Amino acid sequence: MRFWDTSAVVPLCVEEPATARVRRLAESDGALIVWWATRIECLSALARRRRERRKESAADEYARRVLRELAGTWSEVLPSEGLRRRCERLLAVHALHAADAFQLAAALLWSRGRTSGHGFVCLDDRLREAAEREGFDVLPA
Repeated sequence: MRFWDTSAVVPLCVEEPATARVRRLAESDGALIVWWATRIECLSALARRRRERRKESAADEYARRVLRELAGTWSEVLPSEGLRRRCERLLAVHALHAADAFQLAAALLWSRGRTSGHGFVCLDDRLREAAEREGFDVLPA
């Protein structure tokens, strides 16, 4: 199992340059572990893409359906006081936005702080760097 950041989940729903790479990772993963707000972050990304095109297409409905199917199978790290404390520490030591700090804090909570040997699937450069500094095996390579 690996922790999946939203930046890596979106290409599972829509065709992007990284889609083939993350699909291979997803197919080899027993189950996706995500942060509690990942579904909302994905819906936000999909809505932004639709607004930029100024029209809805069949691909938009397909992407939402894929997201619903994924969300029905993944496991979520839920909000907690412990997660908030980890997030506060991450914001103090890494150049992260709040949403990314929550993602990384959720991964740390999932791994129980033992990051070595645990995968963190992410396409965002800043978050990848912070996850590597925390000791995760960041994918795709």
